[in-house]
Amino acid sequence: MHSCDPIAWLELPVIQKIIDDEKWLEGERRGCAIGDHDPVVTERVCSVILRIGRQLRETLHTAQAA
Repeated sequence: MHSCDPIAWLELPVIQKIIDDEKWLEGERRGCAIGDHDPVVTERVCSVILRIGRQLRETLHTAQAA
């Protein structure tokens, strides 16, 4: 990813944590390991990002400015 937006780089670890958490939760539901590209996990991750994206960006922007 070649982005001129420094906030995008700060968001990546948070997004990875969301992916990891959703994979773990889905694995618990199904009782087995879940792959990185599972459609249920992808849908849930997108839902979370859409729900918290603006707040995450604002929080990271404020933290970076401080």
